[in-house]
Amino acid sequence: MVKIVLDAGHGLNTPGKRSPDGEREWCFNNEVINACTEKLATYENVQVMRVDDPTGKTDVSLRKRTDLANRWNADIYVAVHHNANTGKWGSWTGVETYVMDSPTVGSTSLKLARLVGPQIAKAMGLKDRGVKRANFHVLRETKMPAILTEGGFMDSLIDIKALRSKEKLKKQGETLAEVLAVYLKLQPKLEKKFI
Repeated sequence: MVKIVLDAGHGLNTPGKRSPDGEREWCFNNEVINACTEKLATYENVQVMRVDDPTGKTDVSLRKRTDLANRWNADIYVAVHHNANTGKWGSWTGVETYVMDSPTVGSTSLKLARLVGPQIAKAMGLKDRGVKRANFHVLRETKMPAILTEGGFMDSLIDIKALRSKEKLKKQGETLAEVLAVYLKLQPKLEKKFI
């Protein structure tokens, strides 16, 4: 059984995590996570654990999130976010994927990030800004390969058009699931046919 942890980053009311028009990052993240979870359910032998609050009402601590993932012995940890630059509208654009390879994980996270980034950029119709390294808690404290995606800038006049499209957010989530399926060698569930 393959165990995948999904993390929709932040809570609904976390201060500062908004577009200049007040749209909440958690809402974008949640759309992606829900689509990813639904798509992963179409594969055999996979379990998904969500470590943020699926209602968005509570901003679950980062320590609690990584502790849950580590205790569960997850195979992969994916945190889904959407970026901001200055908090005011601008013309920056693109998708970023973050890693921080721990000594216990090696370069596995980097391999996954290199697969995920270009594909979710394509799904969103945005530029791929590449893989970056960062000392983020969820990347540093997890005992399994972990990536953090930034699926576009909430304060970008370019990216916000994609972020406001439920269809594109759904596509980002489904694409994420498909890349994870390839990476983890998951097999699609066979449809049962009744005669």
